[in-house]
Amino acid sequence: MPIPQIQMHLQNARLGIDADIGVQDIKQPKATFEITTQSPRLEIHSEKSKLYIDSSKAWDALGHGPALQTFSKIYSRAHDVALQGIAKIVEDGNRLAAIHHGGNAIAEIAKEKGAEFFEFEFMGEASIDNVDLNYDPGSIDIQVEEGKVNINSHPNAPEINYTRGKLDIYMIQYPKVEIIPPQIDVKG
Repeated sequence: MPIPQIQMHLQNARLGIDADIGVQDIKQPKATFEITTQSPRLEIHSEKSKLYIDSSKAWDALGHGPALQTFSKIYSRAHDVALQGIAKIVEDGNRLAAIHHGGNAIAEIAKEKGAEFFEFEFMGEASIDNVDLNYDPGSIDIQVEEGKVNINSHPNAPEINYTRGKLDIYMIQYPKVEIIPPQIDVKG
Protein backbone atom coordinates (compact mmCIF):
# COMPACT_ATOMS: atom_id res chain seq x y z
CA MET A 1 0.00 0.00 0.00
CA PRO A 2 1.31 3.31 -0.90
CA ILE A 3 2.08 5.83 1.75
CA PRO A 4 -0.13 8.81 1.58
CA GLN A 5 1.71 12.05 0.86
CA ILE A 6 0.86 15.60 1.73
CA GLN A 7 1.36 18.00 -1.14
CA MET A 8 2.42 21.56 -0.48
CA HIS A 9 2.40 24.32 -3.05
CA LEU A 10 4.10 27.61 -2.28
CA GLN A 11 3.33 30.81 -4.09
CA ASN A 12 5.91 33.52 -3.60
CA ALA A 13 4.91 37.13 -3.02
CA ARG A 14 5.45 39.49 -5.90
CA LEU A 15 5.95 43.19 -5.21
CA GLY A 16 5.34 45.96 -7.70
CA ILE A 17 7.46 49.12 -7.46
CA ASP A 18 6.56 52.27 -9.38
CA ALA A 19 9.29 54.91 -8.92
CA ASP A 20 9.89 58.23 -10.63
CA ILE A 21 13.15 60.09 -10.12
CA GLY A 22 12.95 63.39 -8.26
CA VAL A 23 13.61 66.58 -10.21
CA GLN A 24 16.05 69.14 -8.92
CA ASP A 25 16.04 72.63 -10.52
CA ILE A 26 18.92 74.98 -9.61
CA LYS A 27 19.10 78.52 -10.91
CA GLN A 28 21.86 80.96 -10.12
CA PRO A 29 20.75 84.55 -10.85
CA LYS A 30 23.52 86.90 -11.90
CA ALA A 31 24.89 89.24 -9.29
CA THR A 32 23.27 92.64 -9.16
CA PHE A 33 25.56 95.56 -9.93
CA GLU A 34 24.82 99.15 -9.10
CA ILE A 35 27.20 101.47 -10.90
CA THR A 36 27.07 105.21 -10.33
CA THR A 37 29.45 107.67 -11.89
CA GLN A 38 30.29 111.24 -11.09
CA SER A 39 31.60 113.08 -14.11
CA PRO A 40 34.86 114.96 -13.76
CA ARG A 41 34.59 118.74 -13.72
CA LEU A 42 36.96 121.18 -15.33
CA GLU A 43 36.69 124.87 -14.55
CA ILE A 44 38.85 127.33 -16.42
CA HIS A 45 38.90 131.00 -15.50
CA SER A 46 41.08 133.22 -17.60
CA GLU A 47 41.80 136.89 -18.03
CA LYS A 48 42.54 138.10 -21.52
CA SER A 49 46.09 139.04 -22.34
CA LYS A 50 46.61 142.69 -23.20
CA LEU A 51 48.95 144.21 -25.77
CA TYR A 52 49.55 147.92 -25.47
CA ILE A 53 50.96 149.67 -28.55
CA ASP A 54 52.07 153.27 -28.23
CA SER A 55 52.87 154.65 -31.67
CA SER A 56 52.58 158.32 -30.74
CA LYS A 57 56.35 158.89 -31.27
CA ALA A 58 56.11 157.34 -34.75
CA TRP A 59 53.19 159.59 -35.71
CA ASP A 60 55.06 162.56 -34.29
CA ALA A 61 58.11 161.69 -36.42
CA LEU A 62 55.82 161.65 -39.47
CA GLY A 63 54.40 165.06 -38.57
CA HIS A 64 51.00 163.67 -37.60
CA GLY A 65 51.32 163.89 -33.86
CA PRO A 66 48.70 165.32 -31.53
CA ALA A 67 47.77 168.89 -32.46
CA LEU A 68 48.51 170.34 -29.04
CA GLN A 69 51.98 168.81 -28.97
CA THR A 70 52.70 169.96 -32.54
CA PHE A 71 51.62 173.53 -31.81
CA SER A 72 53.69 173.49 -28.63
CA LYS A 73 56.78 172.57 -30.69
CA ILE A 74 56.04 175.32 -33.21
CA TYR A 75 55.57 177.82 -30.41
CA SER A 76 58.79 176.83 -28.65
CA ARG A 77 60.81 177.08 -31.88
CA ALA A 78 59.12 180.23 -33.23
CA HIS A 79 61.35 182.49 -31.17
CA ASP A 80 64.50 180.94 -32.66
CA VAL A 81 63.06 181.16 -36.19
CA ALA A 82 62.16 184.81 -35.66
CA LEU A 83 65.70 185.55 -34.44
CA GLN A 84 67.13 183.73 -37.49
CA GLY A 85 64.86 185.83 -39.74
CA ILE A 86 65.98 189.04 -38.05
CA ALA A 87 69.62 187.95 -38.37
CA LYS A 88 69.09 187.33 -42.10
CA ILE A 89 67.51 190.75 -42.53
CA VAL A 90 70.42 192.37 -40.67
CA GLU A 91 72.90 190.47 -42.85
CA ASP A 92 71.10 191.56 -46.01
CA GLY A 93 71.03 195.17 -44.71
CA ASN A 94 74.73 195.08 -44.01
CA ARG A 95 75.38 193.80 -47.55
CA LEU A 96 73.29 196.65 -48.96
CA ALA A 97 75.13 199.14 -46.78
CA ALA A 98 78.43 197.85 -48.10
CA ILE A 99 77.49 198.73 -51.68
CA HIS A 100 80.52 200.91 -51.83
CA HIS A 101 82.74 197.85 -51.77
CA GLY A 102 81.50 196.92 -55.18
CA GLY A 103 79.32 194.23 -56.52
CA ASN A 104 75.59 194.19 -57.08
CA ALA A 105 74.20 193.39 -53.64
CA ILE A 106 70.58 193.96 -54.69
CA ALA A 107 70.78 191.41 -57.52
CA GLU A 108 72.55 188.89 -55.33
CA ILE A 109 69.99 189.22 -52.50
CA ALA A 110 67.10 188.89 -55.00
CA LYS A 111 68.72 185.80 -56.47
CA GLU A 112 69.15 184.25 -53.00
CA LYS A 113 65.55 185.09 -52.07
CA GLY A 114 64.26 183.23 -55.13
CA ALA A 115 66.26 180.13 -54.28
CA GLU A 116 65.86 180.43 -50.53
CA PHE A 117 63.92 177.63 -48.98
CA PHE A 118 62.66 178.16 -45.51
CA GLU A 119 62.34 174.98 -43.46
CA PHE A 120 60.68 174.85 -40.12
CA GLU A 121 61.22 171.50 -38.35
CA PHE A 122 58.38 170.54 -36.04
CA MET A 123 58.41 166.76 -36.46
CA GLY A 124 59.82 164.42 -33.84
CA GLU A 125 62.96 162.38 -34.24
CA ALA A 126 62.70 159.34 -36.51
CA SER A 127 63.91 156.18 -34.76
CA ILE A 128 63.36 152.44 -34.74
CA ASP A 129 62.31 152.76 -31.09
CA ASN A 130 59.35 155.04 -31.83
CA VAL A 131 56.79 152.28 -31.30
CA ASP A 132 56.53 151.02 -27.72
CA LEU A 133 55.05 147.59 -27.15
CA ASN A 134 53.95 146.43 -23.73
CA TYR A 135 52.51 142.94 -23.32
CA ASP A 136 50.58 141.99 -20.19
CA PRO A 137 49.91 138.23 -20.20
CA GLY A 138 46.57 137.30 -18.76
CA SER A 139 46.26 134.80 -15.97
CA ILE A 140 44.65 131.41 -16.22
CA ASP A 141 43.22 129.37 -13.38
CA ILE A 142 42.40 125.72 -14.01
CA GLN A 143 40.51 123.71 -11.39
CA VAL A 144 40.07 119.97 -11.93
CA GLU A 145 37.73 117.82 -9.85
CA GLU A 146 38.25 114.16 -10.54
CA GLY A 147 35.29 111.98 -11.42
CA LYS A 148 34.33 108.90 -9.45
CA VAL A 149 32.93 105.47 -10.24
CA ASN A 150 31.11 103.66 -7.44
CA ILE A 151 30.40 99.96 -7.94
CA ASN A 152 28.19 98.06 -5.51
CA SER A 153 27.80 94.33 -6.06
CA HIS A 154 25.10 92.18 -4.45
CA PRO A 155 25.42 88.43 -5.02
CA ASN A 156 22.07 86.69 -5.40
CA ALA A 157 21.47 83.39 -3.63
CA PRO A 158 20.89 80.33 -5.80
CA GLU A 159 17.28 79.24 -6.28
CA ILE A 160 16.94 75.53 -5.60
CA ASN A 161 13.67 73.72 -6.23
CA TYR A 162 13.30 70.01 -5.65
CA THR A 163 10.26 68.05 -6.70
CA ARG A 164 10.15 64.67 -5.05
CA GLY A 165 9.67 61.68 -7.21
CA LYS A 166 7.16 59.00 -6.28
CA LEU A 167 7.75 55.60 -4.89
CA ASP A 168 4.75 53.28 -4.86
CA ILE A 169 5.26 49.78 -3.58
CA TYR A 170 2.31 47.42 -4.00
CA MET A 171 1.57 43.75 -3.97
CA ILE A 172 1.09 42.13 -7.30
CA GLN A 173 0.73 38.68 -5.79
CA TYR A 174 0.36 37.78 -2.16
CA PRO A 175 2.31 34.80 -0.79
CA LYS A 176 0.38 31.69 -0.04
CA VAL A 177 0.94 28.17 1.01
CA GLU A 178 -1.49 25.51 -0.26
CA ILE A 179 -1.46 22.19 1.56
CA ILE A 180 -3.26 19.36 -0.13
CA PRO A 181 -3.86 16.37 2.21
CA PRO A 182 -3.71 12.88 0.74
CA GLN A 183 -6.87 11.00 -0.08
CA ILE A 184 -7.43 8.46 2.58
CA ASP A 185 -9.74 5.48 1.88
CA VAL A 186 -11.61 5.03 5.05
CA LYS A 187 -13.64 2.13 3.78
CA GLY A 188 -11.41 -0.48 3.50
